[in-house]
Amino acid sequence: MSRFNSSRRPRVVGIGGTTRPQSSTERALAFALRGAQEAGASVQLFGGAFLHSLPHYAPETRELTDEQHELIEAVRAADALVIATPGYHGGISGLVKNALDTLEELRLDDRPYLDGRAVGSIVTAYGWQAAGTVLTSLRSIVHALRGWPTPFGAAVNTLETRFESADTCSDPKIAEQLRTVGRQASSFALAFGAARTDDAHESERRIALAQH
Repeated sequence: MSRFNSSRRPRVVGIGGTTRPQSSTERALAFALRGAQEAGASVQLFGGAFLHSLPHYAPETRELTDEQHELIEAVRAADALVIATPGYHGGISGLVKNALDTLEELRLDDRPYLDGRAVGSIVTAYGWQAAGTVLTSLRSIVHALRGWPTPFGAAVNTLETRFESADTCSDPKIAEQLRTVGRQASSFALAFGAARTDDAHESERRIALAQH
């Protein structure tokens, strides 16, 4: 297990968006990442344009693209993630699912997949029914990837809420909920990382005692 230096800022990676530039999904994700920054994290966003550049993931293909390597290495180094997806036909988008499928490349890591990482979940949908259904689905995917879903997940009904710009949301309550997702991801990373550091120190102490 890799050691976490509790004196450094946790890294939070955001994954989400659509093929449409500056989509509501990507702007909602940006709000969450600002919340993570407020909680002390450094952040990196993989938006819709980047996700659209990823080829369909095929596990038998050993020649990965530069974009695939970039995503894999960023998640490998991450202490937490925030994933944002639109609700399409009752499920997460193919664009976001393909990015998550690409993380199969982490299966042999010391921390396989999303193990030991908090993962915030955000869903945007044109109606509440789809938002709730897809949020549950996204949390199930996070569990399957061994991640820890944050206690709070945000569902945004774009029929009622608008993002007029990258830093403007028509509903202050929704904006605060999105920031809460990011803050929880960052706070978990700090707490979990400190605990892992303490465990490592305790193991070193026991080894030292056993050698004397």
